[in-house]
Amino acid sequence: MIQKQRTSRIVDAAARRKPQRAAKPGRSTGLGRIIIAVYGVLALSATIRALYQMFFRDFSEAALAYSLSLVAGLVYILATLCLASSKPRAWYLSLYAVVFEFVGVLVVGTLSFTHSELFGHDAVWSYFGQGYGYVPLVLPIVGLWWLYRNRDERLSV
Repeated sequence: MIQKQRTSRIVDAAARRKPQRAAKPGRSTGLGRIIIAVYGVLALSATIRALYQMFFRDFSEAALAYSLSLVAGLVYILATLCLASSKPRAWYLSLYAVVFEFVGVLVVGTLSFTHSELFGHDAVWSYFGQGYGYVPLVLPIVGLWWLYRNRDERLSV
């Protein structure tokens, strides 16, 4: 006697379901780790440089440059933490930090050529980041590209 195999509705529904696509890797995998690491190194170097200049040099001789270096360091710290985070809204905060950084590099870089008398010494963003191998100019472009590529993460609120 042949027995008829019985299946449940749940098993049938699971068999008919389409295979799920693999999840897209997040911002902190692959190339994203390298971008985050470069941001981290730049955050440390800019912040430490600014603090050294503010506390161990005469602040009055280049107050604007030293303050801009500290602002740059803090923006790099914020960008590093937000790029590495998978929390909701971190994508937006990363975008704002990187755009602010890019605008800062362009404005301070331009002012350092046109109005060099404003700066007593070079800041991180002076001459478009020349003292840092132009990394401050290139990094926000790469960061914006990376955020654009991973823009779907902003919807995971």
